[in-house]
Amino acid sequence: MTEQTVDVVVLGGGTGGYVAAIRGAQLGLKVAVVESGKLGGTCLHQGCIPSKALLRSAQVFAQTKEAQSYGVLASDVRLDLAQAMRRKDDIVGQLHKGVEFLMKKHKIEVIEGYGRVMGPSIFSPTAGAVRVQRPDGESEILSPRYTIIATGSRPRSLPGLPFDGQRILSSDDALALAKLPSSMLIIGGGAIGIEWASMLHDFGVDVTVVEALPRLLAQEDEEVSAEMARLLKKRKIRVLTNAAVDVESYRVQDEVCHISVRSGEKVEGLSAEQILVAVGREARVQDIGLEATAVIVDRGVIAVDRQMRTAEKAIYAIGDVVGGLQLAHVAAHEGILAMEAIAGHDARPIDYAQVARCTYSQPEVASVGITEAQAKQRGLTVKTGKFAFRAIGKALVQGETDGFVKIVCDEATNDLLGVHMIGPHATDLISEAGLALLLNASPWEIGQMIHPHPTLSEALGEAALAVDGLAIHA
Repeated sequence: MTEQTVDVVVLGGGTGGYVAAIRGAQLGLKVAVVESGKLGGTCLHQGCIPSKALLRSAQVFAQTKEAQSYGVLASDVRLDLAQAMRRKDDIVGQLHKGVEFLMKKHKIEVIEGYGRVMGPSIFSPTAGAVRVQRPDGESEILSPRYTIIATGSRPRSLPGLPFDGQRILSSDDALALAKLPSSMLIIGGGAIGIEWASMLHDFGVDVTVVEALPRLLAQEDEEVSAEMARLLKKRKIRVLTNAAVDVESYRVQDEVCHISVRSGEKVEGLSAEQILVAVGREARVQDIGLEATAVIVDRGVIAVDRQMRTAEKAIYAIGDVVGGLQLAHVAAHEGILAMEAIAGHDARPIDYAQVARCTYSQPEVASVGITEAQAKQRGLTVKTGKFAFRAIGKALVQGETDGFVKIVCDEATNDLLGVHMIGPHATDLISEAGLALLLNASPWEIGQMIHPHPTLSEALGEAALAVDGLAIHA
């Protein structure tokens, strides 16, 4: 058994962990990253990147089947799922090599193995040492001045309906499908569920989405949720909301999954070849040694202050393990914040209301700030501006005219409160809105910015003008 001292140990090499490590190295700290899997974590290997690669394949497949309307004749259009999977794996592999290169560039030691926080040691009487169990069975003790927990999350299962990788799938399982099912029942109408519904439908799978809440994408503006439901139904994707799954009714007969769903007093039996459970993710807080520390786990996530510090002063936590917005870009910035706080900088806390949220379905959904309903719940009087993509020349050129941009602002102060989009390339367009919110721009100022023509960004400018009834093309 060996022991070494470092300034900071980062437990987990996902997006939050490796970004934190890079920032620490930039600040002159000696950093070690402990990772039991592959650098890049869930986002790179089981989440953001592979799912978006498959979504792109699905979109190209669907668009190619409609190529004739663009004057392009394409016959016998077929899907090669194996090639789509290889492309996905190639992209992941390329990015994984990039992360490995960054670790070497910044002279960050990456230790392969499973890490657990131990009790205090002579080197770190407050933080406690980190014991790493290597794949070869050997152990190593790391004695840091500070520890950052960045162990991420895993797909949440439904009690009574555990994942089996064959019939009951997690999103991780779905990313490794060798063949497409004829039908898929998706339990969960959040971002993950909607992305998979969109993708699988474009691949030719018969899809049904079941959501327990009154509407899809419940964190988004109500008008965006309603538009998504309308467009999914237009694409022949069945959507059931206010619907609870009866897990005890689950059975498999003739290679088909059967399960009952209750909506009010109505009970309906649903069947599909496979079931994808997309009801969120749970933090990886078990079996990492937290019981040996003063770290508080509250409702399944680690409690932290605005600097990402836990109740154990020398232990920080970032990313999915702290709950909140479980997004890769949030984890990355929490990692930067934690490392700057460790280095003694006056690190600016994250304003989570200014973080953009994205759903990469067809059409895409993106938002930043608060919704109209949230603003009213806070007692604000609001005014809104809304502009449809169907009035934008670039949207017509691209053949993607569904959706709109909606802006919410405070009527009394004209302060921008939120921007909500559903439509083509919304996940790219949202960054301008995020910058406007960060800089406290008013809708009038967004409208005064001359948006180039023809571009999809014109929809944001027109929506900003629409707040005061000044939209030109409405």
